Order: sequence, then structure tokens, then C-alpha cells
Amino acid sequence: MSAIKKVVIFGAAGNFGTPITAALVKAGFDVTIITRINSSSKFPDGIPVIRTEYTVEKLTAALVGQDAAVSVIGPAGISVQVALIDAAEAAGVKRFILDEFGWGPGFLSLPEFHDIGAQRRVAWDRAKDISQANPKFTWTGISIGNPIDWALKRFPTMGFDLKQRSALIYDEGSETFTGTTLEGIGQAVVGVLKRPEETANRFVRVRSIQVSQNQLLEAFQRVTGQPWEVKRSSTKDLLESGRKKHQEGAGGWILDLLVYQLYAPGEARCVLASKEDSDAQLLEIIEENADDIAQIVIRSA
Repeated sequence: MSAIKKVVIFGAAGNFGTPITAALVKAGFDVTIITRINSSSKFPDGIPVIRTEYTVEKLTAALVGQDAAVSVIGPAGISVQVALIDAAEAAGVKRFILDEFGWGPGFLSLPEFHDIGAQRRVAWDRAKDISQANPKFTWTGISIGNPIDWALKRFPTMGFDLKQRSALIYDEGSETFTGTTLEGIGQAVVGVLKRPEETANRFVRVRSIQVSQNQLLEAFQRVTGQPWEVKRSSTKDLLESGRKKHQEGAGGWILDLLVYQLYAPGEARCVLASKEDSDAQLLEIIEENADDIAQIVIRSA
């Protein structure tokens, strides 16, 4: 496959789209943003923006001449991803990066997430089918595990209240999980596009850290230079709360069950890959430690 130079990104102003766009520009790619006509999102100066209707015909016209397309449209846009894929193939795009910045296929998620997973697999299957019929079209999914610095800042349910300097430790706090920082997510996309042959038509598994709640608490205390108040809870409570909310049709169930999956003791459910078995080295993602994460989170909070 020839080198990838011209890259389109969908969802450039989102939580993951922003660092991915910045990483692509920094790496020297010729970046273009595609967004809906009525979008009110703000984009960085100096990057061309194409506003269009999200139909296959209109999107195909917008994608002509591009080498790759990166989809970061978020959960609300998953239903249109098949149209993006069809348009990319019709326009002659060589690589399509799926909007799957999560745990990827094969993850042992709770039954409550099966419908969400089925929606995502529609796009995975479409990309796979097209690549088999048209070898000039390729795809990549990027599994990042927990988006750790972003999630710690945004969701106190993960157990860390940055303003109050307090921690809620679930069970023993020793269950480890893998995560990738926003910077690492951006680098993962750059790495995929720089190594199109090695990353074609598969999911890559990336990580910048494997860590536990206890290790994060110790790191936050070192970085802030003060002891944090520590409270205790149980992942069983999260499981019960999430399932009750789900059954009642109430909001908040997704976060409760996601955090349960992260910390449930003895499961190792959320260890995406070991350092040796991941694609982090291939994609030039730097391995980080708990202090690195604490510094990033405190500095940006």
C-alpha cells in the first residue's frame, strides 16, 4: 500500500476527535475535517472544513482524493457509520478507521451491553465485507481500553474526586485494568496510518498503562503532596445499582456497569492486553505509570 498523506476526520471536535486531530496535524498529515451542514462545532484554524449532508452521495463527493478517513463520531452517530464506510469505498479511500475506541471484539461485557455491541458490529461487519470484495479498501479498529485521563476527570464514579481530594475505593482496590491517555489515543491513529500494511483489516490493541485504584490513589497523594480522604464501597453495589436503573429505564446505568466491569475483583475483565501482547510498541505509544497519569489529570483538572 502506498503512503497515506491526506486524511479526513469525522467528529474532529469531540472528546477523542480533538486530540486525534491535533496528533494528525503534528505528525504532518494533510488533514481535512468533514462535518454536518448545521454543525455548530468549533475547529482549529488552518484546517479545511467541508460541511455536507451525511448521505452516501454527498459524502462520496467530499471524500474524493483522500487516502484515509477517521471516524470519531461518538455513540450518537454510530447509526451513520455504514454510510461513511460506503462513501469511503466509493470515493477510493484506502483506509477507514472505525469509531471503536473502546474494548473491541471479544470483550466479555455484561449482558446489558449486548444491544450496544450489536449496533457497533454492523459497521465492523460492513467494513470487513467491503475489504474482502475490494482489496483496495482497508479498515482498522483501535481498541484503547479505558480512556484513563479523560475518564478520571469526567467521572467521579471511577472513585476519585479531584476537587475534594477524596477517593472511593471499591473492594480491595487492587484489581488492575488497562487504559490509554488522550495523547496515546491520538498517537494510535497516527501509528496506524504510518504503518498501513501491519494494521490493515484488523483491530489493534493499545495501552499506555496497566494500573489499579490503589496505585492511582498513592500517585494522586504523591503528586498533590497531601493525604486524601478514603471511603470504601463494593463493586456489587455498582452492579445492583446499574441493573436496577437499567430495568427501570433510568439514566446512569451505563456508567455504573462500566465501572463495575473495570474494578470487579478477580475478573481481569478490563485488561485489554499485556504490554508484550499489545500493539503499543508498533504504534509508538509510550508506556506510562500511575504518577504520569496523576500529573496529567491534576494539571488539566
